Amino acid sequence: MEEINVATNLHSVWRRIGAAEQLANRHSGSVSLLAVSKTKPDRYIRAAWDAGQRAFGENYAQEAEEKARRLGDLAIEWHFIGPIQSNKTRGLAQTMTWVHSIDRLKIAQRLNDQRPEVLPPLNLCLQVKLSDEPNKSGIIPSEVPTLAEQIVKLPNLRLRGLMAIPAATSDYQEQRKAFKQLQTLLFELQKKFSEVDTLSMGMSGDLEAAVAEGSTLVRVGTDIFGAR
Repeated sequence: MEEINVATNLHSVWRRIGAAEQLANRHSGSVSLLAVSKTKPDRYIRAAWDAGQRAFGENYAQEAEEKARRLGDLAIEWHFIGPIQSNKTRGLAQTMTWVHSIDRLKIAQRLNDQRPEVLPPLNLCLQVKLSDEPNKSGIIPSEVPTLAEQIVKLPNLRLRGLMAIPAATSDYQEQRKAFKQLQTLLFELQKKFSEVDTLSMGMSGDLEAAVAEGSTLVRVGTDIFGAR
């Protein structure tokens, strides 16, 4: 199997983000890249680090914890972006910098209680479900204000924003329509909570639409590390 040139791929994705920022009349550097490294070997993550990437996303709790420990010599900003089971929260609370996939108070409370006091508060995004797809996690938009109110009371957590994975479509206007929903929800949250500043939306197939609608963090895996 041909070895992936991670550095070359990373630079290509960075250029694409820069072009999307320019097209949307946004400041250069206003959109960050989360390199989604799930199922990928440590050497690919080290190659990405050597090329200048600092934030990495994982989908599976055990894999995320193991990688965070194995790669502890690198000051990686680890983001967990997958579904969370109650019995997996402790390891995430101990190793992650961000968790994007909060969709119920019980998980947030466990992360809060299990976050070591020596670490700064864990950054959280609420995952919002923007479609009727049964296999998608997340809360419906009308539930966002209530869950946000509950989470901001937890001292070891820091509510930062919203995350979504809209229904897949190649229609640019439909992509923008979905992302616009999340941007509107964020604006409403910002009226109450000053620290909310993050829109985690956009992946390989729709990052241009996401950037056009205010994404601050795009999550890209395949275009950096190759297909699974």
